[in-house]
Amino acid sequence: MSKALVLQSDFGISDGAVSAMYGVAYSVSPLIRIFDLTHDIPPYNIWEASYRLLQTVSYWPEGTVFVSVVDPGVGSVRKSVVAKTIDHKYIITPDNGTLTHLQEVLGIVEVRQLDETINRLPRSGHSYTFHGRDIYAYTGARLAAGVIQFDGVGPPMELGDIVNLPLTHPEQKAGIVKGVVEILDVRFGNLWTNIPRYLFEEAGIHYGDRLHVTIGQPNHQVYNNTMIFGRSFAATSINEPIVYINSLDNGAIAINQGSFSQAYRVGTGSNWSVTLKKVQ
Repeated sequence: MSKALVLQSDFGISDGAVSAMYGVAYSVSPLIRIFDLTHDIPPYNIWEASYRLLQTVSYWPEGTVFVSVVDPGVGSVRKSVVAKTIDHKYIITPDNGTLTHLQEVLGIVEVRQLDETINRLPRSGHSYTFHGRDIYAYTGARLAAGVIQFDGVGPPMELGDIVNLPLTHPEQKAGIVKGVVEILDVRFGNLWTNIPRYLFEEAGIHYGDRLHVTIGQPNHQVYNNTMIFGRSFAATSINEPIVYINSLDNGAIAINQGSFSQAYRVGTGSNWSVTLKKVQ
C-alpha cells in the first residue's frame, strides 16, 4: 500500500498550482493518498515552512513523504534534497533552509541530493519555474508509492552541507527566561516562543504564578506588563493576557479570545525577543 504524501507550499489555492501537483501524483499511482499540510505559507517565507514541518512531521506514520515547496530560488543553482528524519519520514524540498527546525529539534539522519535528470515528470524538461509539480510532487509520489526507494532519489550528501537558517537558542539565568517569538498561531494571533517548558521549571515558575513579560525588538519594546502563567485559557478572563505551554511543549503568549499579535503588532523571528520573570 502507498505511504501518505503530504504537501506544503506557499502557492495558495486560488489557482491550479496545487491541483496540478495532485494530478501529477495521481498519474504516478491512482491509489496514492494525498494530504495537505498547508498552502498558506506567506510567499517566500522559508522560515515558516521550516517551522510548520516541525509542527507536523512527528505526528505522521513512518514512511510518510512530505513535499515542501517554498522556493524563491526556483530554476537557480540551488540544490533539491530528500531528507530522512530520525523517525523515518521523508521530506522533499529545495535546499534553502526548510529543514532547519527538523534538523535542530527532531533530527535528520540522512540526506540525498535529488537527481533532477532522472526524477522529473516526463516531457517537462523545458520548464524551470514549477519544480513543485515537475520534480517534487513527481518524486514524492514515486517514493510514497514505492516506485523508487530512498536511495533511488540521488546521491548521498553530508548532513553538514545542507543549508540551515540561523537559530537563536533560549536561555534561563537567575530566574529570568529569554527567548524569541518563533512563529504565530496564525488564526488566533498567539505568540509561539522557542522557550521549552523545562526552562520554566528551571526558573521555578509554576502554573498560577504571575510573570513579568517584556516583548520587543532592539530599541523598540512593544509590551512590558504582568500576566498569569496558566494551564489553559480558562485560567484567565476573556480579553486578558496569559502565558501557557503550547502543543509543541514551548511557552506561548495569548489574549483569551483575542489576538495578541494584532493588539501589539508583534512579528516573528530572531529579532523579536521575549523575557519572562516570576513576580515575587
